[in-house]
This record gives sequence, structure tokens and C-alpha cells, in this order.
Amino acid sequence: MEALDYARAQREQFLAELRTFLSIPSVSTQAQHQPDVVGAAGWLRDQLLAAGFPEAQVMPTQKHPVVYAEWLAAGRTAPTVLIYGHYDVQPPDPLDEWRTPPFEPTLVGDDIFARGAADDKGQLYAHVKAVQSFHQTVGTPPVNIKCIFEGEEEIGSPSLAPFIREHRELLAADVAVISDSHILGKELPSIVYGLRGLAYVEVEVSGPAHDLHSGIYGGAVHNPINALCAMIASLHDEHGRITIPGFYDRVRELEPEERAELSRVPFDRAAWLEQTGAPTDWGEPDYTIVERTTARPTLDVNGMWGGYVEPGAKTVLPGTAHAKISMRLVPDQDPAEISRLISAHLKAIAPATVRVEVQELHQGKWAIVRRDSVWMQAACKAYAAAFGREPVFERGGGSIPVVATFQDVLGIETILMGFGLPDDNLHAPNEKFHLPNFYRGIETAIHFLERLGSPT
Repeated sequence: MEALDYARAQREQFLAELRTFLSIPSVSTQAQHQPDVVGAAGWLRDQLLAAGFPEAQVMPTQKHPVVYAEWLAAGRTAPTVLIYGHYDVQPPDPLDEWRTPPFEPTLVGDDIFARGAADDKGQLYAHVKAVQSFHQTVGTPPVNIKCIFEGEEEIGSPSLAPFIREHRELLAADVAVISDSHILGKELPSIVYGLRGLAYVEVEVSGPAHDLHSGIYGGAVHNPINALCAMIASLHDEHGRITIPGFYDRVRELEPEERAELSRVPFDRAAWLEQTGAPTDWGEPDYTIVERTTARPTLDVNGMWGGYVEPGAKTVLPGTAHAKISMRLVPDQDPAEISRLISAHLKAIAPATVRVEVQELHQGKWAIVRRDSVWMQAACKAYAAAFGREPVFERGGGSIPVVATFQDVLGIETILMGFGLPDDNLHAPNEKFHLPNFYRGIETAIHFLERLGSPT
């Protein structure tokens, strides 16, 4: 296939462009990087135009812009593929744990280290280069293509759903494709067919009107940090089951057929423990680790603060304590309902000595994709052509809320065509992307588009 030959010949150039992309510190959550976010959007638009898209533009939202492009030369009888990705990245902190500067992309063996390398710039860019490979060889891609690349994914995509609803006709397509997930191994491709939802809250427990001297008031004024710790400790029982009343009421239990499907996902417990650094696993004993991390709901404290945390001692009894809590949700849990349930529960179990406020930060819906659709079968064949073996079906433990938005607003399913690896250090220091997967990702995207354009 000419497009494949071109992509292989251009690997050095594609890598140079990716390094430029990764050097832009498009950190969406930090105001000082607003110019960088806008700059990344403009750079990406220019690359889409250079790849052959006749139309590409930066479109404003309430916060960070969306990059939109389309190429509809395949005609009305050809399917339209909507490619989604995000060009914003997580903050690089803590900087002292990076072995190389996070925005100075560095090659180490077959890996490229940089913030955003796998999440999601490298994976997003594979699709741009796949389209360019068709443009430079046969002139046009075999299907109609639309792209929507956002700059707010790492802050919960607050502007994306309104943008999609407002531009429903512009974004109309037959199927969506997202590369923002991982495969099981360098030689073991996989397709994620299910994602968990998310409910994220921040809790404030307050007691005295201000910080107090612990020697004078300790023992008579309830310490808000002590109270919050006790409340959080009660949110799980000894088996790891969440104790919030009603939390499991809507959980769709795994059917035997699906449990058998998930049991085929290769899993090495010893290697998993080594990767995590945990002494042993923890959680619901009636479910496997694969099931617990992908198909069961969770509740985790993501951060706590209050009182004095600087070097040295300060005998303070703090006035407030805070915690951020995220809950990964599964079919058929409702994120809004779960947020209400935890808020009500925390207020109900709080002692009379403190006050509790719960703020909802963001929510995302779970998603399940059919494994027998024509789109999924084309993706399976594309992986097999690029990697030399059929992919394994698995569920993903994370959340990509736009998958549910595409299904609810545009009425289309999404193929999660990931190319990352489990050890890519997403959201952590020393994030990386395995370059052979970048190149195989381009080839997989080429095979996928070719098969959709010639389904016979």
C-alpha cells in the first residue's frame, strides 16, 4: 500500500514534528500556560493543513479552543470518521522527579520522554500522519474525515459537551475514533470496549472559627483533620466494599460471558505488583484484579490537606480540613446521583462537633461499545495487519467522557484505538511513548481507514 510505504519512509520527519509538538507546554490547568495552550492549537491547525486537510480552524470555547478540520472528498456514499484527541497536558510536577526536562523531548532507546508524549499528543498525531500519508500518495483518504481536538481534557472538558451540542451538524459522522488509551504490551494489541465514569468531589470539614493552640484547646475542640480522617476511613469496609448507602444499587453486574472474556486478558500478578510498588493487592475478594480495576466502581482519596505541613513543628489545631475524592463508576451508575449520595452520607456521618461542605468538581459518564460492529471488526483487522496478531478485548479503568457524549449527542459509537503502554507513566513524572507504537499507530490508522473505504 502506497500510504504505508510513505509513512515508513517519513518516520524521521514525523518524529521531528512530534518533538516540536511535545515541546509546547500546553498545561490546561495553569493560567500562566494559557498562551502555550493557544499556541499548541495554532500549531496543530497548521499541521492539519500541511497534512492535506482543505479546511482546519481554531474555534473558540468558553475556555480553551477546539481545533476542527474536515476532508469530505470521499463522497456521500463513503462513511465519515470523526477523530478526537486532546492537545492539552497535565502539569509536570513534581519537577525534581523527572530524569529529563518534561518539555524537552528526549530519546532513550525506543522511547521518547516528555509530558504529553502518550497522553495524548503522540497518539493524536499518529492520525494526522496517517491522513497525510494518503494525501501524499493517492491524493485523498478513502473515507470522509473530521477532526475535533480539544484543549481541556485534563481539566474535565467543561467546554466540550456544549461545543458538541452547538455544532451537532458540523460534527455529524458515522463513527468516532479516539487514541487515548493503551494496549496490553509491545507485541500484544488490545481494544478497550468499556470505560468507567467519574464523580469527583471536594470535601471541607470545619470546626473552630480559626486555627487554635493545640496545647490550650486540644482535647476539648474536635480537630477537623481527625474528624475527616475518621469519616474517610469509614467509606470502605474491611473487604474494600464502599459503604455509602445506595452506591451499588444501579451497578450492572458482570455476566458470565463477559467475565470469561476479561479472563482472557493476560495478567501477571507479580509483574503488576512490581510495576505498582505495592506490597500486595487490595479490594473486593470476589473479583479479579482485572475486574476490580476496569469493571467495578471505586472510591479513592486523591488528596488531603489542612493544618501545618511546612518543615519543623507547629502545635496548631486547624480550623479546617480538606479532601478530594474521586469515584470511578460503571454501568448503570449515574454520576450526578453518586455525587449526591456521597454528599448526603458524609454529612450524615459527621459528628456534631464539625461542619461539612461538599463541592462537586466534575462528572463523566461510563461507556460500553459493541464488540461486533462493522467499525470494531475493521479496527480488529487493522491492528492485526499492523501488529501481526488480533487484539484482545478489554475494559479500561479510566474515564473518557466524550465517548458518552458522542453516543448521546451525535448518536455514534467510538472505537478506542489506543497505542500507549501500561508503563507510560501517564500523569506522572517521566511520561513516555514507545516510538515503535507511534509508527505502528500510524500504520494501524492507515489500515483502518483503508478497510472502512473498501469494506469488501
